[in-house]
Amino acid sequence: MTSPSFSRRGDISSFLAMDVMREANMLQQSGQDICHLEVGQPSTKAPQVVLDAARHALDHELIGYTDALGLDALRQALSAYYQTTYKVDIAPERFVITTGSSSGFIIAFLACLDAGQKVAVTTPGYPAYTNIIQSLDLTPVTIPLSHENNWTLTVDDVQAAEKAYGPIDALLLASPANPTGTMLGKQALTDLSHDCHRAGRWFFSDEIYHGLTYAHDATSALQVGDHDGLIVMNSFSKYFSMTGWRIGWMIVPPKMVRAVERLQQNLFISAPTLSQYAACAALSPAAGTELQKHVQLYHHNRDKLLACLRDNGIDNIAPADGAFYLYADLRSLSPTP
Repeated sequence: MTSPSFSRRGDISSFLAMDVMREANMLQQSGQDICHLEVGQPSTKAPQVVLDAARHALDHELIGYTDALGLDALRQALSAYYQTTYKVDIAPERFVITTGSSSGFIIAFLACLDAGQKVAVTTPGYPAYTNIIQSLDLTPVTIPLSHENNWTLTVDDVQAAEKAYGPIDALLLASPANPTGTMLGKQALTDLSHDCHRAGRWFFSDEIYHGLTYAHDATSALQVGDHDGLIVMNSFSKYFSMTGWRIGWMIVPPKMVRAVERLQQNLFISAPTLSQYAACAALSPAAGTELQKHVQLYHHNRDKLLACLRDNGIDNIAPADGAFYLYADLRSLSPTP
């Protein structure tokens, strides 16, 4: 008798940060004092109005399924948020509420790409990107970044990758980036978006760290060219400090809404209802006041750490424009060449 074999999709690399967190949690449960630096977890908490909204939803048993695309109230609130924050008019119908940004990537890739097609990502970058891509039988194309190009991607980099690997079907890019914290300028983002549009290439803009910026606001890809190949991904995890609530959103082209809805219906039904009500409150002015204090705290911490590193001779550091990461070259501390 032989056992059935497992799918090779499960042979993807683990998300090592989560492996480390599991071990750290086990040590913590055994009584050890652990400082958690393994995952992109905000040190701040969700705004009070978010907690109040969740309690209200529980008290009134507002916890059944929602429409697959999400609560109308949340989609309308997000539309208003984009008008206020980015000065762009995006119809509520184009917003898709997702279970964190992670399920959004799965839905977007399934809706846009077929097995074997190529998705370009940068390295260093968010490790799960490549793992998700591979698990869906897509082909990742990694484009290296370095201090020579200021840790940012250019059109020339994408075109060089196409010369090496053949046509690229989609570009997935985060700005501010994980783990460097670097942020694309408006012109650089414009150039990349327009190049994708010209080439008939999907452009997935991961804007999960928007709001956590220090010198100037991040530019949304929607501000530089809202075309039929653009999909914006975002989440309430980082700026809104709602990681465990598992709630995010996508903005998709009008022609794609129904396809995404069908996938959401069958794969995830809908995003967590309790979290959707809480997310509505996260977009309120009261939450915004509290969230700006969070940003001030991160700004202070960033400046303090940058000064400390430079005082100790570590000055090759990626521009920490946003997020809550510093990406520093520590080779000078190594005892070996």
